[in-house]
Amino acid sequence: MTDVVTRFAPSPTGHLHLGHAHSALFGWTTARKAGGRFLLRIEDIDPQRCRPEFDRDLREDLAWLGLTWEEPVRRQSEHAEDYRTALARLDGLGAVYPCFCTRKDIAAEIARAGQAPHGPDGPLYPGTCRALSDLERQDRIAAGAAYALRLDVEKAVSLTGPLRWHDRRRGWQDATPEILGDVVLARKDAPTSYHLAVTLDDHLQGVTLVTRGNDLFFATHVHRLLQELLRFGPPDYEHHPLLVNERGERLAKRDNAKTLRSLRESGQEPSAVRALAGFPEEL
Repeated sequence: MTDVVTRFAPSPTGHLHLGHAHSALFGWTTARKAGGRFLLRIEDIDPQRCRPEFDRDLREDLAWLGLTWEEPVRRQSEHAEDYRTALARLDGLGAVYPCFCTRKDIAAEIARAGQAPHGPDGPLYPGTCRALSDLERQDRIAAGAAYALRLDVEKAVSLTGPLRWHDRRRGWQDATPEILGDVVLARKDAPTSYHLAVTLDDHLQGVTLVTRGNDLFFATHVHRLLQELLRFGPPDYEHHPLLVNERGERLAKRDNAKTLRSLRESGQEPSAVRALAGFPEEL
C-alpha cells in the first residue's frame, strides 16, 4: 500500500486546537502505517480572514506535535489560475451560472416563499438566478453587478448520470449532491470556494485517501460530482468522528477551543497533547 497519500489542509484563520490535532494525526498515522505519504496544504483562499502569522504558527504547532510532511507546501492563494481553468471547463459544460443574490436577497426570497428546501447545513439556495436568461446575465455583468458562480446541480447531474463514492467506515455511497443545492464555486473576492478548491487540489496533489471529520461527510457528495465533471478519478475517503467538548459540541475556533499553542505555553509535552487528541501511542 505504498501508494497511499493523505493530507491535512487547515485554514490559517486562527490557532489550531485539539480537533485539528486529531484530524492531522489521523491522516499522518494512516499514511505512515501504510508506508505512504502525508501532505500539508494551506487553504488560504479567504483574504479577509487568513493571516500569515497563523500560517507560520500552525506549521510550528504541527512540527512540535511530531508531524512531518513533504515540501513544498501547496498554498491555495498561489494557484488562482488553476481554479480559473477548472471554472472555465465547468462553464464550457454549462454547469455553472452567475448568481447576483446577496445573503439578504436569499433570506428575503426564502421568507417570501414561506419555506425552502433544507439540506444538512440549513436552507438551500432557492435558485433565483438560475432562471435568468443569458441576456439578463450579460446585461447585469456588463453593468458591473457583483456576482458569484454557482454550480447548476440539476444540469451537472444530467451530464454525469448516477455516481458513487467509497468511505472506509460507511462503505459505498450513492452520490446525492442535490442535498446541498447549487453551491457557490467562486466569489468576487475569491477565485474559488472550498468545494472546488479541495476537489482540484486533491487531484493535482495525487491524494488517494481523503481523511477528514464527519462534519464534511455531506460535502463529499458535491465533490464526487465535481470530480466527474472535471474527469478526475475519485480518491477513497475516511470520515472520522470529531473531538467534542464536555457539552458534546465539536471543538471550533469560534468557540475559543483550547489551542495547541496555549497547551505548549502551559508546559504540556507533545506526547500528552497527542493523547488528549486521541493518539496516545508514540510516534
